[in-house]
Amino acid sequence: MADVIFFEKPGCGGNARQKTLLEQAGHRVIARDLLSEPWTPQTLRPFFGDRPVADWFNRAAPAVKNGELVPEAMDESAALAAMVERPLLIRRPLMQVGDRRDCGFETDRVDAWIGLGGARAEGTMEGCLRPDMPPCPKP
Repeated sequence: MADVIFFEKPGCGGNARQKTLLEQAGHRVIARDLLSEPWTPQTLRPFFGDRPVADWFNRAAPAVKNGELVPEAMDESAALAAMVERPLLIRRPLMQVGDRRDCGFETDRVDAWIGLGGARAEGTMEGCLRPDMPPCPKP
């Protein structure tokens, strides 16, 4: 089993479900506050791998939902600068196991990477659990 460094938004129900699933699969979760981490473009960029820039964004972030920022219109440097300034824009969770990093919680991708065993959850494991609601309060 793996030690998973798990960058989350404290209090996020979706992140709580993701951590529980990892723990049920036998992984040790080392939770860190994504919003207070001192990100730089250099420390943040490796989490996104070869994903398109638009896939780096938290679609539930108010600036994305209200159209202030359009991820599809941003290049890599602009996206990283925006995320360093406003970490709420970062797609969660960010996870690191050893030297490998990834973003988001696509169960098939996570299972292929570190294994989820028989641990499965009903419904989607990504995105806000209540998309009709206003953003979660700051912790």
